Amino acid sequence: MMRLFLGCFLFLSIFKGFSQETTFSIDSLHVKIDSLYREDQFYAGLNYNSIVKKPEGLAQDKISFGFGAGFLRDFPLNKSRTFAIAPGIGFSFNNYIQNLAIIGSSDNPIYGIIPSNVSYDRNRFEQLRVEIPIEFRWRNSTPETFQFFRLYGGFKVSYLLYDKSVFDDGNQKIVIKNNKDFEELLYGVYLSMGYSAFNLQIYYGLNSIFKSTAKIDSVPVTMNVLSLGVIFYIL
Repeated sequence: MMRLFLGCFLFLSIFKGFSQETTFSIDSLHVKIDSLYREDQFYAGLNYNSIVKKPEGLAQDKISFGFGAGFLRDFPLNKSRTFAIAPGIGFSFNNYIQNLAIIGSSDNPIYGIIPSNVSYDRNRFEQLRVEIPIEFRWRNSTPETFQFFRLYGGFKVSYLLYDKSVFDDGNQKIVIKNNKDFEELLYGVYLSMGYSAFNLQIYYGLNSIFKSTAKIDSVPVTMNVLSLGVIFYIL
């Protein structure tokens, strides 16, 4: 009996000593910080499209919306990772509601400004594009926080994948797809700024949506775009 008691006592003493050596507190844990982090890999935005450098008499009587989304690869340029460059790829869809009627056919489109005293049900054109942006970035981010100020300036090239124009005056509806006068390649500059998830973005198109072949009474149709909207960047 005495031997059994001594054995149990020695076992419990050893177990207690072992448990004391392996016990740890939450203060002893250290979270590994990723000092090689990257920021803002995905983006999605909603914008309002305003037409500038427009033909005489052209007006927008309704709001023209657009949206886009894509992926950007963040490449930090300094040790603190506050400066970076980010090329990417994405898609955008833009709708333009205005009073420039497009009739005829895709091979022979005819353009004209709808007079203010002429009523119509619908007149718009829309475009789906693949876009390739490249951003030059500044942010005051750190590895420990996901909320920070950002200022991103960029240049964007887009290629036309699909287009459709609709003119409906109540008596006839003219739908034209793959208009030969739309410029396939558009390019422009933009600026994004904000804090945390909410950011504003402004974009200015440097060339016209239409080629020089699009004319009204022998005058080329020029139509550049100025867009203002919100954009969300996601890791």
